[in-house]
Amino acid sequence: MLARKPGSFNGQNTGAFTLSDLVTVLAVVLVLIILQLPSAANTRGKGQSASCLYNHQQLVRAWQLYADANGGRLVGNLDGGDVSILANSNRTWVLGWFDFNGGSPLGANTNTVYLTTYSPLATYLRRDASVFKCPADTSLSRGRTGAPRVRSVSMNGYVGERASPYTSGYRQFKKISEFVNPSPSQAFVFIDEREDGINDALLQIDMGGFDPWQPSRYTIVDYPADWHNRGANLSFADGHTETWRWRDGRTMPAHWFGQLLPLGVFSPNNADVTRIQAAASRKITRGN
Repeated sequence: MLARKPGSFNGQNTGAFTLSDLVTVLAVVLVLIILQLPSAANTRGKGQSASCLYNHQQLVRAWQLYADANGGRLVGNLDGGDVSILANSNRTWVLGWFDFNGGSPLGANTNTVYLTTYSPLATYLRRDASVFKCPADTSLSRGRTGAPRVRSVSMNGYVGERASPYTSGYRQFKKISEFVNPSPSQAFVFIDEREDGINDALLQIDMGGFDPWQPSRYTIVDYPADWHNRGANLSFADGHTETWRWRDGRTMPAHWFGQLLPLGVFSPNNADVTRIQAAASRKITRGN
C-alpha cells in the first residue's frame, strides 16, 4: 500500500476555520469596535466644538463690523415677545421666539429667512444661516418631531440696546467704547444656550449676589449649553473665543429630549454663576 504524502487529504482539513474559531474572531472584532466607539465619539465631539467656535468667530466679527459701521453703536438685543415682531427686525440682532411648537413668527424655529434677511448682521455674515447654530444642537422644531431648529446661540443680556437690564443698577452696554469693566477680552457677547431653554435671542443673567458678593442669592435664569464636554462655547467683545467647562452639576440639569427646562432656578453658591456674572456686566458706579 502506498503511503500518503505529507499534506495530502486524509479526511480532515486542518486549514479550515471551525465554528469555535469563527466565534472567537467575531468576538475580537466586536471588542475592537466597542473600544473604538468612545474614541470616535470624542473625535466627533471635538469636530463639533471646532465648528461651533468658528461660527462664534464669524458672529462676533459681524457684531464688531456692525458697530464699526454705526459709529460704535451696538446692534440691538430685544427680549421676550419683541423678537416675534417683524417690525423690530432693525432693533435686534436676530428675530425669532423659539419653543417646541414651531416658533414665532410662524416657523421661526426652522425658517432661515429670519437669520439671512431680517438680521442686521446678515450682511456681514454673507447671509450664511449656518453660523447661528452649533452642530451639537440636535433639537427639533416640534420637540420630538419636525425639522432641526436653526439657531442655538444667544447674546449676553447686558450687551446691546434694549429697554432695561435684567438686574437694575448694572450696565447695559450700548456702545463698543463702554467695555471698560469688564474689558473687551473679559466681556462675553455670544454663548451657546440650552436647546430646552432657549426662547428669545438673549441669555438673561441675574446679577443678584455679585456685588456685594453674596453667593447664597444666586439664581440661574437662562441656562448655557453643556454640549462640549460639559461646557459651552463663548465669544468675547475683543473677538476671541473660549470653551468653558461647567463645574457645578446644577448648571447642567438632565436633558429630556423635546421637553422644556424650568428656568429661573435658585442656585446658591454655584461657581459657574460667579463666572458668568463676572463676564456679563458690572454695577454702575461713579467711576464706571
